[in-house]
Amino acid sequence: MSPQRSARAAWILGVCLTLALALFFTLSIRGGALGTLSVAEVFRGVLAVCGFGEPLDRVAQASVRLRLFDALTAAGVGAALALSGSLLQGLFRNGLASPSMIGVTAGAALGAAIAIVLVGGYGPGLYFEQNAGIAPILVTGAGFLGALGVGFLVLSLGSTRGRISVPTLLLVGIAINTCVAGAIAAIQSATLGDDHIVRAIMSWTFGTLDDRSPYHAALVWSGVGITLSLLPFVAYELDLFVGGEEDALALGVGVGRVKILSLLGAALAAASAVAVAGQIAFIGLIVPHLIRLVVGPAHRRLLPLALLGGAVFLLGADLVHRHLFAGTNLQPGVIMSLLGGPFFLFLLVKNRRAVEGW
Repeated sequence: MSPQRSARAAWILGVCLTLALALFFTLSIRGGALGTLSVAEVFRGVLAVCGFGEPLDRVAQASVRLRLFDALTAAGVGAALALSGSLLQGLFRNGLASPSMIGVTAGAALGAAIAIVLVGGYGPGLYFEQNAGIAPILVTGAGFLGALGVGFLVLSLGSTRGRISVPTLLLVGIAINTCVAGAIAAIQSATLGDDHIVRAIMSWTFGTLDDRSPYHAALVWSGVGITLSLLPFVAYELDLFVGGEEDALALGVGVGRVKILSLLGAALAAASAVAVAGQIAFIGLIVPHLIRLVVGPAHRRLLPLALLGGAVFLLGADLVHRHLFAGTNLQPGVIMSLLGGPFFLFLLVKNRRAVEGW
């Protein structure tokens, strides 16, 4: 694809994703268990939440507030996971890399699960009933450390003399996911007598986007914002990684700096998403791949568009779930796994010749 066509495609896709995000966001706030609101009521209610204008009646305004922060959190989680996946795929030079496939999401979930046990567990809706001041910070920090530790472990074990081994990368990711699943199962087994903690860990395992608060929305978007601030320092350099780290070094790229910044950004984005919604897999695999098909591999376009695409993808999936599967116990993490597993198999089959040469 020529640079001109790629730029044009990026602008068109960016406009389409922005419009879709606005539409899905409005639809998410309009409908719910407490009834359907008009578009005018949605805008009035949102303005009232922000401190502008007169609020709606008590029930309608409470409904708008609840749905608003649910939608903000869902969009933020999708954006964070897609952005994390784009960074990891650029860093590892492999379209099969994602926070879930290489264990970064699982590492964040394990860190958070350990923190839940240490502080006594969440109450219903993922709120702490005790230690309210420090507990959310502790869980988020533990999730970040878990994601960061797994990311560096995968990077170390998946590299040979500075070059990434794709088979080793995938095998290490599978092994880490298996180990983490075992560790979380052990924690659940050890805390079976405490329903509080077991329910909290199960919520993290399956993912949840219900009953989110301003804290959850602010946390995930803060992670996205910090990661966005790192993009100008790595986007162009990640394009030069395509030929290998030795070629990038020869072109003057600070390979160590780019690795650290990319991994920090990917880990922070994934950890902030897991900290507010639990494990929701495969968004970081599916969305960057689809965006790359439209605009090409240039990270200066890919990364911001993946952010928008992730927000639209998860918010849209949540809308479909709420309207078509209302009343079921399917959680977002389960739905994304049902979609992502076949998609991953499709990528393996599509690229089987490249896989045979690994």
